[in-house]
Amino acid sequence: MQFYLNGYRPGDPTVEEPHPSVAERPDGLPAEADVLIVGAGPAGLVLAAQLAAFPEISTVVVDRRDGPLAVGQADGVACRTVEMFQAFGLAQRLIDEAYQVNEVCFWQPDPADPSRIVRAGRVDDVEEGLSEMPHVIVNQARMLDYLREHMERSAARLRPFYGLRAESLEIGDDRVAVTLRDESGEATEVRARYVVGCDGARSAIRSAIGRELAGDPMNVSWGVMDVLAVTDFPDIRLKAAIQSANDGSILIIPREGGYLVRLYIELADGRGVTPATLVEAANRILHPYTIEVKDVGWWSVYEIGQRLCDKFDDVPAGAEATRLPRVFIAGDACHTHSAKAGQGMNVSMADAWNLGWKLAAVLRGTARPELLHTYSAERQRVAAELIDFDRKFAGMFSARPAGSGAEFQRYFVTQGRFTAGVATRYSSSMITGAGAYQELAVGFPVGMRFHSAPVVRLADAKPVHLGHVALADGAWRLYLFADRTRDGFARVCAWLGANAPGIDIRAVLQQGHREVAPAAMPAVLLPRKGRFSLIDYEKIFCPDPRRGDIFDLRGVDRDAGCMVLVRPDQYVAEVLPLDATADLSAFVTRSVGRAV
Repeated sequence: MQFYLNGYRPGDPTVEEPHPSVAERPDGLPAEADVLIVGAGPAGLVLAAQLAAFPEISTVVVDRRDGPLAVGQADGVACRTVEMFQAFGLAQRLIDEAYQVNEVCFWQPDPADPSRIVRAGRVDDVEEGLSEMPHVIVNQARMLDYLREHMERSAARLRPFYGLRAESLEIGDDRVAVTLRDESGEATEVRARYVVGCDGARSAIRSAIGRELAGDPMNVSWGVMDVLAVTDFPDIRLKAAIQSANDGSILIIPREGGYLVRLYIELADGRGVTPATLVEAANRILHPYTIEVKDVGWWSVYEIGQRLCDKFDDVPAGAEATRLPRVFIAGDACHTHSAKAGQGMNVSMADAWNLGWKLAAVLRGTARPELLHTYSAERQRVAAELIDFDRKFAGMFSARPAGSGAEFQRYFVTQGRFTAGVATRYSSSMITGAGAYQELAVGFPVGMRFHSAPVVRLADAKPVHLGHVALADGAWRLYLFADRTRDGFARVCAWLGANAPGIDIRAVLQQGHREVAPAAMPAVLLPRKGRFSLIDYEKIFCPDPRRGDIFDLRGVDRDAGCMVLVRPDQYVAEVLPLDATADLSAFVTRSVGRAV
């Protein structure tokens, strides 16, 4: 990370100097805000963490609970979500604390004695090279702790207000008035330019804008419990999908810390369930193995069907040309599904990151308000794909197993990119191009997340991952992959230096880091910054032959080179030739809202 730009100061460099507005902030709940976030779960806090990067934006977060979540709920963190946490500077902390999922075991009834289960397969959880980040398991409450601490360290010093339930809202000419009620019954009104409902499956914000969750009925019950247990089941520290002949199924998810384990247990009837009855059901499914539960950290019973809203904002379908969105919903407020595929929390946080940078751009005046239409258009389609996947996955898991269960195992493997969170591909829009020059960089598909790769930073010879320069700071990034002769590279750098596009420019050369002098690089890649006009030396990279040449790993055309434009949420917006400066200018003018 970079710091000391405007002067040396002692102490923790991750704690930013507070913005001047913090001193002027009222002690209690403010009456006015730019953004009101209702709900401090995964979606709400990712959105708040993103907006905390812009302390000039007044953000208020409220939650109906009386305090932060302590235990339970979601725990699976997909590779793509860990990539996102890297942008907030939180990935390594998450990885260090979490359980890392490496392999998955599949258990089926023994063909010789169906009353017993036997291991039917064992596969890698994530295919090689899919992400530099692992699939991990950690308590949702800890994820929320990380995000709150990040918000508190930011210049915005942002903290949620607890014990406040949204009751109603009214959309006015320039503000949305939301009535909140505290635990004593006292009502308070907050007026905000934008409101985001991250308040769960029973969302008051969703109801207030007339949206409904539609889909399959909730007709399957599952018990979930986090336990400390002694067992002779051999795969208790591996993720395991277990299907018995007649007693249902269990999904075993080892938890962080080396001892805790989560059990998802299929139930014939969700009524009258206790921890003891869940343990009895687990033992029936695990036969001939047994599990003795010593301590229950948390347990619950849930019935969730696959349900989805038709839109994720307050603009009626077909009215986008005449109305701009003012109220949004995210996470469980607009899509619900089972927990077996571990996607709920991950997709909810991706919703929020997609929306957060767009709200910030509009509020800061760097993008047109029409940008906000792309949130519902992009994320509703992703949620629909998740619903379809979850319906099939949950159905196969709950079905009575046939034969060796190879079909279920095969489906798990083939859908690995989806469960890792890296299969999302956004369609062409005002912020995503058509990919007419995709052949210049086949490993950076337009509309998909920028797949990081190892490089060496030129100035200090440090091996890094290129994608890790993309912080959650709302910036668009342009990666220049140099052509073999560097002639086209030199021309586009000269053009960029003269036209000041207002986006973060990085370069990747084909030469090794010992073959090029930083001082010989174009001035646009050695920008002067801060009050002392210091030089930023961290814009130029070279291949890392020990970990793999990025030009080979991502299929970049060595002769021609290319430009890869990346959105603030790390999705590839467009791939262009190095000489396509007119195309770049037109795209940036349309998408970023400023001319080049």
